Amino acid sequence: MREPTYFILLALHREPMHGYAIASQVEELSDHRVKLTAGTLYGALDRLVNEGLLEVDREEQVNGRRRRYYRITEQGEAATQEEALRLRQSFEASVPLLGPLPKGATS
Repeated sequence: MREPTYFILLALHREPMHGYAIASQVEELSDHRVKLTAGTLYGALDRLVNEGLLEVDREEQVNGRRRRYYRITEQGEAATQEEALRLRQSFEASVPLLGPLPKGATS
């Protein structure tokens, strides 16, 4: 799973959100490593809906513009859990070779 996909799914783990909120949450969760442009974000959201990992929760009109909220599906939650486990296992496999992270390291 690509890093932006993982963070999009992770951002929606607690509650449905609209695109701008998802992009902001992804940036925060990734410690500002992942910054999604509108084109990248909405392309990814459409793909994730088509794959069954997300679904549209609702749509609202805000200042004459449509705002679509997305929600993670059970399949999306399972995929996020699997990816988190894979990342954890990869990290744990690296510790014997690289040693633990230095104190104060965030990434």
